[in-house]
Amino acid sequence: MIKLFDSELKIMELLWREGAVSAKQISILASGEIGWNKNTTYTVIKKLIEKNVVKREEPGFVCSALIGRDEVQREETNRLIEKLWGGSKKAFFAAFVDEHLSQDEIDELKSLIEKR
Repeated sequence: MIKLFDSELKIMELLWREGAVSAKQISILASGEIGWNKNTTYTVIKKLIEKNVVKREEPGFVCSALIGRDEVQREETNRLIEKLWGGSKKAFFAAFVDEHLSQDEIDELKSLIEKR
């Protein structure tokens, strides 16, 4: 199971959006979008490489994601369901139904369930 911290997710979002990109370019993007300095960005990139979720290629220290956003979303959702609803997907789903969904949202959810 992959556990990514918020800071790591910020870099992953950049990689998912940009594709394969140099660490220097990630640093420039992170500076402008997140307000990070170069050292912070490179430290987070290094942690992601160590976790084997980002690949580094030479020349140019080009980074690319080894996992997709959907995989991370699935794992984070499962972790959240386990933590807050004791692993019960039914209880998790019920919590959202109680939030006064619009009829369009209810119809969309019904459609998703029926497709399974």
